Amino acid sequence: MAQNNIVWHSHALDRAQREKANGHPALVIWFTGLSGSGKSTLAGALEQALFAQGIKTYLLDGDNVRHGLCSDLGFSDTDRQENIRRVGEVAKLMVDAGLVVLTAFISPHQTERQKIRELMGEGRFIEVYVDTPLEVCEARDPKGLYKKARAGELHHFTGIDAAYEAPEQPEVYLDGSQPIESSIEKLLFALKNDAILPT
Repeated sequence: MAQNNIVWHSHALDRAQREKANGHPALVIWFTGLSGSGKSTLAGALEQALFAQGIKTYLLDGDNVRHGLCSDLGFSDTDRQENIRRVGEVAKLMVDAGLVVLTAFISPHQTERQKIRELMGEGRFIEVYVDTPLEVCEARDPKGLYKKARAGELHHFTGIDAAYEAPEQPEVYLDGSQPIESSIEKLLFALKNDAILPT
C-alpha cells in the first residue's frame, strides 16, 4: 500500500515557536448552526475584530471551500462528513502555522464536530453555536435555499429533510437573533477569559 511509504516529516519550527512570535495561542473557533443562522457574518465580524487587535487569523467559509477543496462533494451524509474531515485537516495545518482559524460550517453532526475537537487537541477548539430559529433562518434565506428545499428542488437540506444536531455544551452560545455587536462583544469576552486575547 502507498500508505506504508508515507512518513511524517517533522519541521525545525514548531507551533510553540510560531505562537511565541505571534504573541497569542493558535486554535480553531468553530461556528456551527443552520443555514442562514448568521455564522458567516459573525465569523467575518469576529475576524475583523481580532485582526484589529493584531491577532493572526484566517477564515474558512463553507461555500468558499466547496468552490475548490471540496468541489467534488455533494450533500449526502457521507459527503458532508468528508467535507468536514477535509476542513478539519486544513484547519489543523493552519493551527500548526500559529493562526487563529475561524470556520463557518453548518457541520450538522455532533460526531464530526467531536472528531475535529479531538484532532485539534485540548484547548485548541472553541465551538460557537449560533442558535437561530428555523423560521428566522427561512425568513432570511439569503441564498434562496430554503425556498428550493420546500419546493422539493433541493434534497438533504439541513433543517428541512436532514437533521441538525445542536451542540450540547458549546464553549460559546449565541442567540442568532441578537444584534451582531452584542454577539461579537460576548465572543471577545469569552476569548479573553480563555486567555486567548490580552485582557
